[in-house]
Amino acid sequence: VMFSIIGRTLCRRGLLPPITRTFSSTPWNLGILNHTAIAVPDLGASISFYRDVLGAAVSEPEDLPDHGVTVVFVNLPNTKIELLHPLGEGSPIAGFLAKNKNGGIHHVCIEVDDIEAAVRDVKEKGIRTLSPETKIGAHGKPVMFLHPKDCGGVLMELEQK
Repeated sequence: VMFSIIGRTLCRRGLLPPITRTFSSTPWNLGILNHTAIAVPDLGASISFYRDVLGAAVSEPEDLPDHGVTVVFVNLPNTKIELLHPLGEGSPIAGFLAKNKNGGIHHVCIEVDDIEAAVRDVKEKGIRTLSPETKIGAHGKPVMFLHPKDCGGVLMELEQK
């Protein structure tokens, strides 16, 4: 409430651009930022950093063979960080780390209220997907990755809310 009062006051004084509300014309809606994924070359060191240095709650590692990764979630009050480490031959994370030896941000995941409608809609709008159909992701929910060349250089993951 306090932020909205301050925001309105700053807008009226011309110190912030006007607050506009847009309404989606799509049959689906974007939700919250679910997580930001970081590819890491040393999973143990990364777990130790987030848990022991920063004091964050960190999940146990989980192997996802279908995706070629081991994942660990760092739980924050408003979102999560997903640590990604290569698992098995042909892991996409191994390829990423070959180009980025120290690791780095791999993708951003945003929830949607209807994943199948979202995938149909973005494909109709010319956005390429990395697989023909949704797959079950690390949270046990359907996900779809959108090609970074169609998303401003960012690998985007859409996840069913």
